[in-house]
Amino acid sequence: MKSIAGILSAAAAAGRTRLAVAASQESSVLEAVVTAYEAGIAEPILVGDPGAIAAAAAEARDKKGLDISRFELIPAPDLPSAAAIAVGLVKSGRADFLMKGIIDTSILLKAVLNKETGINAGRLASHVAVLEVPTYHKLLILSDAAINIAPDLLAFVDIIASAVKVAAAIGIERPKVALLAAVEKVNAEKMPWTAVAAVLSQMNRRGQIPGCLVDGPLALDNAISAESARIKRIQSEVAGDADILIAPDIEAGNILYKCLLDLAQAKGAGIVMGAAKPVILTSRSDAAETKLASIALAALVGRRAG
Repeated sequence: MKSIAGILSAAAAAGRTRLAVAASQESSVLEAVVTAYEAGIAEPILVGDPGAIAAAAAEARDKKGLDISRFELIPAPDLPSAAAIAVGLVKSGRADFLMKGIIDTSILLKAVLNKETGINAGRLASHVAVLEVPTYHKLLILSDAAINIAPDLLAFVDIIASAVKVAAAIGIERPKVALLAAVEKVNAEKMPWTAVAAVLSQMNRRGQIPGCLVDGPLALDNAISAESARIKRIQSEVAGDADILIAPDIEAGNILYKCLLDLAQAKGAGIVMGAAKPVILTSRSDAAETKLASIALAALVGRRAG
């Protein structure tokens, strides 16, 4: 797949999968899931306060309203209950993946990662974004821009593995992974992350991080520009042609993610990986097309996980 439109088309072609929406009583969330249903991508199961959900549906689409009568609605007395019920739907197989409604991320992830009742798969949870950037020649995957503040070596192994799974779901079977830094040379004393990146690269060469090609540290220009890599005489299969960008911490990842969306006019989709099934954590500020694309991406990843 070479575009966000391609992800939408592939998800629609595969047919609707079942989506559990925790605390569905928010207009923009309902708009997103109804659009996904209309596009043939997902069939939502709405969990939450029935009265509030009906009111939010009436307010949606500039108060033109949404018809949600065709969808299953499961009452929940409060937000923790909504999270537990929605996660339980996925755990039992009644739903294929999960979406956050008007609920704190911490409440939802607590239910997701509960060792007894959740869908924890024993891996680190991480945010994976897929971006269509007008100035780049293919889709870019970026992680982690939203969850892990300062990952350690083993955390990065899981972060890379999750990004590789997303890449496979959109047709990239052996993605090129660039470990981003300010420089391409190791400076363990002043920039400790550069040494971690070098270790991760070596782990990949020895088969400890399979299914991809990993190289780093690489500055952003070296990761995405073949000309920049040529000028700096960087010999690398990844440099200039990266599929996946791994940020050194949440600050760098979040800034790059928002720069691409808000300044570079990128189209994007984002999901949380690490559980048995993908989780969509939308924000009210996300564009409608971003929410729809995130549902489509989660549907594709969820099918592969299933």
